[in-house]
Amino acid sequence: MGERVAELFNTVRMTIKSQSIPGLITAGLIFVFVAAAISALLLHSPDFNFASLWFDPYYRHVTAFSFYQSFLSTLLSVGLAIPVAHALSRRSFFGKALLLKLFATTLVLPVLVGVFGLLSIYGNSGLIAQLLATFNQKLPFSIYGLNGILLAHVFFNLPFATRLLLQPLQSIPAEHHKLSAHLGIEHWNKFKLVEWPCLRQQLPHVCGLVFMLCFTSFATVMALGGGPKSTTIELAIYQAIKFDFDLQSGALLALWQMMLCGTLAIIIQRFSRPMPVITSSIKSSFFLFSDTMRAKCWDALWILVVILLVIPPLLMIIINGLNAQFINVITAASFWSALKNSFLVAIFAAVIAVIAGLFILISSRFWRLSGLHFRADKLELIATIILVTPGLVISTGLFLLLRNITDIFSIAIVIVIAVNALMALPYVIKTLAQPMLHTAQQYDQLCASLGMFGFSRFYLVEWRAIRQPIVHAFSISFVLSMGDLSAIALFGSQDFSTLPLYLFQLLGSYQMESAAVVSLFLLIISVGIFGLIEKVTIKKQFS
Repeated sequence: MGERVAELFNTVRMTIKSQSIPGLITAGLIFVFVAAAISALLLHSPDFNFASLWFDPYYRHVTAFSFYQSFLSTLLSVGLAIPVAHALSRRSFFGKALLLKLFATTLVLPVLVGVFGLLSIYGNSGLIAQLLATFNQKLPFSIYGLNGILLAHVFFNLPFATRLLLQPLQSIPAEHHKLSAHLGIEHWNKFKLVEWPCLRQQLPHVCGLVFMLCFTSFATVMALGGGPKSTTIELAIYQAIKFDFDLQSGALLALWQMMLCGTLAIIIQRFSRPMPVITSSIKSSFFLFSDTMRAKCWDALWILVVILLVIPPLLMIIINGLNAQFINVITAASFWSALKNSFLVAIFAAVIAVIAGLFILISSRFWRLSGLHFRADKLELIATIILVTPGLVISTGLFLLLRNITDIFSIAIVIVIAVNALMALPYVIKTLAQPMLHTAQQYDQLCASLGMFGFSRFYLVEWRAIRQPIVHAFSISFVLSMGDLSAIALFGSQDFSTLPLYLFQLLGSYQMESAAVVSLFLLIISVGIFGLIEKVTIKKQFS
């Protein structure tokens, strides 16, 4: 009896050790990494106080503009997404599945590639300007400045918000649609009584997420800002350190950015509630409503609007990329060096992000199954700390911390990989959290009875169950790291460049044909790899 108790005690101890320590160590390393960067910021801004930020006209301007452009971008993106999602939820048409897949590509599309596509349409030498020139007319607006920032944010976030809002509309039980038809509730009244309550629950989360994405936007504002009038906090940080070498101002702005993002994250979490899961006894792929020509035209109008917004820039990237400079670009040593560095950064950052995410989720799910939900939440919160501490802020802190210790440009690739891995980690956590928890709920007792722990349990049981989510998390991390500009912006040099930085340099020197070729390659690599991995994993799942 005593031996059995001792054996049981050793088994429990081994389980706790194998499932708690990896996540704790990983979270500790992340905390030290971020804390070191923040400490460097504090050391370089000893006079940090709200008064200096409020009374300095420059700080006040960049803060106000950051909020202003984020508010307008969110209002336009989410405001337009509501009728687009409503139209897509009611209509079935040829190419709808492809359109929704294109919406997904804007999530993984490198920012500068999308910016180049928009410049090809709306720029001073873009398609619209060329058409107007044939009638001796000039472009009535400039894409640089607030106009371009709003246009780019809507291009990226409208499809994203549409997909998020489409989910609650599609989750409305078919019984509700049948009852509405039976009671004669149509059009506006049905939207107000049946569909709007579902959308309203999701709106705070969508608005908060889009607002945060626009508030921390860096590459978009840097490419389309157009001058001091259109400068955000993140761009001001970059300018203070990279061009003015004003370390104290850079550190002060970085801390200010972090505090604002933290406050915004708390507010978003406070007002966001998860969507309730509604089950329906009747499965229906169509909605019952009294259709009219007016309703058809209304829905077609919004679907056409989003198609004209998303597809032409992507097509222009492909068309413009096949130009006379194609051979010169792909034979240039600088292009292949940037491509090699991009692949190295993306692969290592994705691997580190996935491994770190697995370690953290192994520990957090063990605590959840043990009833320690508060502890599990805090562990996952540390892993997603980058959401309130933007990558440029971390990069700034590391720049200040390491500049007196070593030649930071000699270890630039290591820093860029680490920052990109940290930036991809929240997406890994979000992708793997539920699948890993469900797998543990199903197989925990079986694995314990068989004495399976650690790597053997993961390889023999869990890998087969969650292989597709892991590969999906890897593909998201890879593509995000491939297209990121915020980390490389500070540490890039003539000896170390990635494709996004190389593209930005070409755009800055007005080498538009060469930039078109690089944009085409980035588009093919990002969307191609993401789509290929998704297709292969789905095939393996059903094979």
